[in-house]
Amino acid sequence: MTRPITAGVDGTEESLAALDWAAREAVRRDLPLRVVHAWRYAEALATADRDTQHGWVSEGVSAAVRGVRERHPELRVSVDVVEGGAADALAAAAAEAEMLVLGSRGHGPVLGFLLGSVGQQVIAEAARPVVLVRAGDRPTSEAAGRDVVVGQHGGAEDSAEALRFAFETAAARGATVRAVRAWTLPPVFAYSPGSMKLLDDVGGLEPYEKQALADALPPWRERFPDVPVAEHVEMGSAGQVLLSVAGRAQLVVVGRRAHRSAVGARIGSVAHGVLHHADCPVAVVPHE
Repeated sequence: MTRPITAGVDGTEESLAALDWAAREAVRRDLPLRVVHAWRYAEALATADRDTQHGWVSEGVSAAVRGVRERHPELRVSVDVVEGGAADALAAAAAEAEMLVLGSRGHGPVLGFLLGSVGQQVIAEAARPVVLVRAGDRPTSEAAGRDVVVGQHGGAEDSAEALRFAFETAAARGATVRAVRAWTLPPVFAYSPGSMKLLDDVGGLEPYEKQALADALPPWRERFPDVPVAEHVEMGSAGQVLLSVAGRAQLVVVGRRAHRSAVGARIGSVAHGVLHHADCPVAVVPHE
């Protein structure tokens, strides 16, 4: 089954930028584009019944999509106006998509749709990658010379889905993958005779981290032999290191494992920090 690239739109400038990004990516990957808008019937508008309100919403979404059809006449586009809660509608759309693309306000103490109750729930629960796009995103941001940056951590399997997404995206764009691994000094209590011997065998912590990154990449180098790869290992927190190399990135890819608490699902601190501060689009890729 061919999965579409799905864009969630709500009429904001950010969501329209996300729609444009999704359309360009769909053209590159030769995939259909699905546009989803969630709405609720407003009973307070006594002069407009459900069908009338649905018509207003549909026309607004159609107006946004017309520009995409004009710019990409070869693109297969479908539109779904879904009545119900935005979080549930978008999470359901993501399950059927190659990726879900949403608008992001990004900077500031209040992150609006991105990391509010709706956005955080969608990111944390989506079964497929979610890409967040800023209002200022432009096609020129995808120019040659800008890397697809991806965070790698743990063993080879821990970041496999994020690496796959990064290599697929770079292959579609003719871009370089910059694989980034951050490391910090472990607390004293984490040392053990076995771990110390392992570190001694490889010459210390930094060579160990470089080797761990190198060991995670061969399957993807083999699968995507035409994609150039740059390896970047740096001491520091993962979020800080990723942001330090994201200045000339066209996309940053991070993995996520949802965390649940008494107040609901939340994403990890690395994904949260990168989403908050990165200027380029950010893809959050779920993994087990």
